[in-house]
Amino acid sequence: MSSTSEQPKSLFRDINADDEDPEVTEIESLCLRCHDQGTTRLFLTKIPFFREVIVSSFSCDHCGHHDSELQPAGRIQEKGVQYSVTIKNSKDLDRQFVQTNSASVSIPELEFESPPNKGVLTTVEGIIDRAVDGLNQDQVLRRIQHPEVAEQIDNFIKKLQDLKSCSTPFHIILDDPSGNSFIENPYPFFICNESLGIQESEEVDKEEKFNAKDEVVQFPSNCPGYIPHFKEVVLMASTCDACGLRDSEVKGGAGMEPKGRKITLKITDPSDLTRDVLKSDMCCVMIPELDFSTEMSSMPGKFTTLEGLLDDIISQLEKTNPFMIGDSTQDDKVSKIKQFCEKLKKIKLGEELDVHICLDDPTGNSYLQNVYAPDEDPNMTIEDYTRTKEQDDELGISDMKTENYESSE
Repeated sequence: MSSTSEQPKSLFRDINADDEDPEVTEIESLCLRCHDQGTTRLFLTKIPFFREVIVSSFSCDHCGHHDSELQPAGRIQEKGVQYSVTIKNSKDLDRQFVQTNSASVSIPELEFESPPNKGVLTTVEGIIDRAVDGLNQDQVLRRIQHPEVAEQIDNFIKKLQDLKSCSTPFHIILDDPSGNSFIENPYPFFICNESLGIQESEEVDKEEKFNAKDEVVQFPSNCPGYIPHFKEVVLMASTCDACGLRDSEVKGGAGMEPKGRKITLKITDPSDLTRDVLKSDMCCVMIPELDFSTEMSSMPGKFTTLEGLLDDIISQLEKTNPFMIGDSTQDDKVSKIKQFCEKLKKIKLGEELDVHICLDDPTGNSYLQNVYAPDEDPNMTIEDYTRTKEQDDELGISDMKTENYESSE
């Protein structure tokens, strides 16, 4: 007995012209035309980027009858599928075409639709030839009995055959409620590769790209709900179709931290303004050089950059400050606020450096990007501190009871 065991062959084989053993099963079958014995051949194969199918072919040596059919090897899918492909050249005519017995084919430009028929494995050109063959049936008899109808059909057959010249682009639509039909995409990796910058778009004409409804392209990307070297967060965005208002907010995904956190960054270069910032709604923003500080809950939580955070502060001072608009306007205060906003704008533009931005968050849910991570940032300090009683009161922690809160009778 041999010590090495051969790897078992798969039941469903790839279509390969070099395969010397294609695993075709032959079965004697009754010919429905002459009622003599014919032969049915079964071939179990895989359609690339699709699924397994069973191709069957019947032939009768007695009367010369031939027939073929394709059946999906799997179950009916949960959803139907509709493919719409623009045919522009001979390559498109060579696209592999899988039509099950529940699928219909239509060509909108000719107002032509072929109802569900026998399943078939062919090409787009083969589908056109199949439609021509179907229309040509009984044309000899029809030319004698109904010459006008026969002439109209001949004209339509010519239009179908002219499609194969591809002189004018046309669409072919495959609609299958069973979800088991398929039109080949000759560029299966093109869309994903181009998105990742691997393949230049000039290599393939963009107009020739596969256009199938419900096509899904998957590729790995960073999760928008996770901030590296920090924690999970919840990003929320709301829009109003009535007034056009848009708003966004961010919340920590892990609750309140046991200690507060104070993050201080010294801005030494304009590139520091591009650092990511997660500011919770309870975080105070301070600029010691300007004697500036916001209060807790004065600004909503936001995930932005340092530049964006300064923009929000400037916008709040200039547009929503009651001293800047309406009857509450006071010239002296307006002048001071404008001067202060000018200083903030200079910091935002990188014209004034060596200033400190401080995020003081008693909930510990704010974050400032460390561009040197995982190493320490020489210009940033992080201090975790115990909250004061006043902070606990303001956060409502003092009134929380998390132990023995169920009354016993």
